[in-house]
Amino acid sequence: MILVTGATGSIGGHLVRRLADDGVPFRAMVRDEARGEALGVDFVVGDFDDPDSVARALDGVDRLFLNAGGAVPADGEQPMVRQQRDAIDAARRAGVSRIVKISVWGAEEGGRLAVGAHWRIEQHLKASGVEWSLLQPSGFMQNFVTGAGSFTADGDLIGNHLDAPVSYIDAQDIAACAAVLLTGWRGAGETYVLTGPEALTQTEIAARLTTAVGTTVRNVGMPPAEMAAALTAQGLPARFADDVATLWAGIADGALATTTDAVRELTGRPPRTFDEFLAENRDALQAVLAPRH
Repeated sequence: MILVTGATGSIGGHLVRRLADDGVPFRAMVRDEARGEALGVDFVVGDFDDPDSVARALDGVDRLFLNAGGAVPADGEQPMVRQQRDAIDAARRAGVSRIVKISVWGAEEGGRLAVGAHWRIEQHLKASGVEWSLLQPSGFMQNFVTGAGSFTADGDLIGNHLDAPVSYIDAQDIAACAAVLLTGWRGAGETYVLTGPEALTQTEIAARLTTAVGTTVRNVGMPPAEMAAALTAQGLPARFADDVATLWAGIADGALATTTDAVRELTGRPPRTFDEFLAENRDALQAVLAPRH
């Protein structure tokens, strides 16, 4: 039995559908009962801030898909560090044999935001005694659908380095890789960096968005301080916005420009392209961008 956490998220939703289609026994953990019912699969209501609910969700579970983002921190502290560490400990007590964790590409000690938080969780997982596999994806293509932190109020792409390439990955491919690791025996003690098949600059992405949605999407290049102010104006906490702007400096240095073969290695097929993503999500993108223009 597999427990899928984050079951209604960008990755979890695809993973739930894939496991259901394949007839794999699993249980989805959700915070909201109505959203769980909408999944149409076996589910349990649980919250990482309620350890007893997590323990109940893990009853009879052999493998755990660990993916919980936590809330946007106002004080700089990532709640998912505590949440996921507690979940790992609960899984060990429940006799879970393998944990497949979604991390982030470039996780490192002392890193800002999720970069440092995921590193701390990774270390805890590796020391837990439970067999583990780590998936470290590049930026999600789905971020362009949510719009959070991606666009200005006028619907233009926001960033401080317009020609910095990023090898964005479709969350469907992340879910496909997770399914392989959760249902087989490959990948014990392995870390996989997951990327799309190409690295695109903000300029290239803006042009493709324009073609896909029929609305002109421009680039707005901002220095870090101005970018942080713009994100704060959209309602993000000031410290969080400052960290996001600072992380863009790493992107400008090519931190997310490499492509890997990990998706093909795990699934036997190439990762989805950005154009495929745009074609499938055109209506959702129009809903995000049209009100801003």
